[in-house]
Amino acid sequence: MYRSNTCGELRASHIGSEVILSGWVHKLRDKGFVAWVDLRDRYGITQLVFDEERTSKELLEQARELGRETVIQAKGQVIERASKNPNIPTGEIEVLVTELTILNTSLLPPFTIEDDTDGGEDIRMKYRYLDIRRNPVKNNLIFRHKVSMEVRKYLSDQGFIDVETPYLIKSTPEGARDFLVPSRMNEGQFYALPQSPQTFKQLLMVGGMDKYFQIVKCFRDEDLRADRQPEFTQIDCEMAFVEQEDILNTFEGLTKHLLKEIKGVDIQEFPRMTYDDAMRLYGNDKPDIRFGMQFGELNTVAQHKDFNVFNTAELVVGIAVPGASEYTRKEIDALIDWVKRPQVGAKGMVYVKCNEDGSYKSSVDKFYDQEDLAKWAEVTGANPGDLICVLSGDANVTRAQLSALRMELATRLGLRKPNEFAPLWVVDFPLLELDEETGTYHAMHHPFTSPKPGQLELLETDPGAVKANAYDLVLNGNEIGGGSIRIHDKETQATMFKHLGFTPEEAKAQFGFLMDAFQYGAPPHGGIAFGLDRLVSILGGQETIRDFIAFPKNNSGRDVMIDAPAKIDEAQLKELHIKLDL
Repeated sequence: MYRSNTCGELRASHIGSEVILSGWVHKLRDKGFVAWVDLRDRYGITQLVFDEERTSKELLEQARELGRETVIQAKGQVIERASKNPNIPTGEIEVLVTELTILNTSLLPPFTIEDDTDGGEDIRMKYRYLDIRRNPVKNNLIFRHKVSMEVRKYLSDQGFIDVETPYLIKSTPEGARDFLVPSRMNEGQFYALPQSPQTFKQLLMVGGMDKYFQIVKCFRDEDLRADRQPEFTQIDCEMAFVEQEDILNTFEGLTKHLLKEIKGVDIQEFPRMTYDDAMRLYGNDKPDIRFGMQFGELNTVAQHKDFNVFNTAELVVGIAVPGASEYTRKEIDALIDWVKRPQVGAKGMVYVKCNEDGSYKSSVDKFYDQEDLAKWAEVTGANPGDLICVLSGDANVTRAQLSALRMELATRLGLRKPNEFAPLWVVDFPLLELDEETGTYHAMHHPFTSPKPGQLELLETDPGAVKANAYDLVLNGNEIGGGSIRIHDKETQATMFKHLGFTPEEAKAQFGFLMDAFQYGAPPHGGIAFGLDRLVSILGGQETIRDFIAFPKNNSGRDVMIDAPAKIDEAQLKELHIKLDL
């Protein structure tokens, strides 16, 4: 056998035992008559000792030739370590080696295999298989495994059935761009990789599988950033014979279970907030409620003077930044420069210092007196010692700008604590969104989302006012899950397609299989999908999902390790009936 024990297993209770260990050479220390090798595997590090007096001179010479990351097998006796290392679990023992076998040699790695490596991200992505040997990456993958197993355990205990759905499906016009797969056997035709298993899980409900889940790969051909990958993993779930409340209760339970089992945190409150309130109070539909700084709308108390910047604005809105009245002019100017960056796009920022003595000092003292500024403080909830930051302009744009400023200030003030967890349900989303360029509506979630009860008739008269029977679960300012109660009858689904601009022929061509299924006793049903990559990164206290994916793509959607995507040779293209005009 290659090993009797792992490199993280041996303790003082094993002293005197004969063991066989296998792993990678982590470090070598040579003192002439004695040498020590730190042997590493997934489970930890064990110190090996080579001593010409207690073993042999030949064995010591063999040890001295070992290079870093060489794969070896060592047989020997567990002995008490003279200089104990309290920083590792195996620090009380070492193994006096009697036999050494080199299983494979290694080139010198392009970066050090240490927790704090000297390798930059690009080089580590290229040699990801080496990066995985480092504890931070290895532990993230083990952490992801634990989360996945707890998800499976909870849902299985709740009666959910894990069902696989196809990866080669039909392209649909909704959502992001599809990744397309040419069919060799059907010339000129293409499969698409699924953006989600949405229609299949609805068909499973028609099939009577009333509680379904799947931890599944999904694919979207869209612009990338640090927290987005072209292929990602969903915890995909669907339930039949349920209303919104049933789903919210079930998946509050899942979230509580994960926080308890993975983080040891008991969360009881899952507050609920309407989409309209989230936008009004926080400027976005996934607010971080670990801290305050709610928006205060100042139109009625700021548009009565001769300050035209405010008077001509659709919205004047501010936040109270706790304890920031001591900011210097230089620090405030830096904030103003921050909001004026192209990524935020504000034209400027008005500020008010709320002094400890109850007085106010603002950048617009020329236009507003102490009584005016006191009203601003009241509306924003500012206390003595706070700083009020005010933006103005078009309502939707200004809310988004102030939301970005709120999050930036929270980061600077240390209010976004990774080990604090604040879940939130956001409900009552608009069913449809208006595309201002084309003047047409599209589904805010997807075209299978049901309108709130009693609002179907509004589709004909005021489609923008219709609320969706939809919900998002937000954790620490990140959407970790989203879902809805689905449409389950053909007529309502046809009405929805009509308002999304589909002709009856187009709807039948794209989704006829689903509408046909609805004619065979489709039950009321709904579901939710969690982004596993995002959920794991938040539970792990980090921002970037790549850190929790074994082989991620870079920001350009490339796998630099295997050099993908790559060109296809002419023979393969010909077989697929594809001709490239380059």
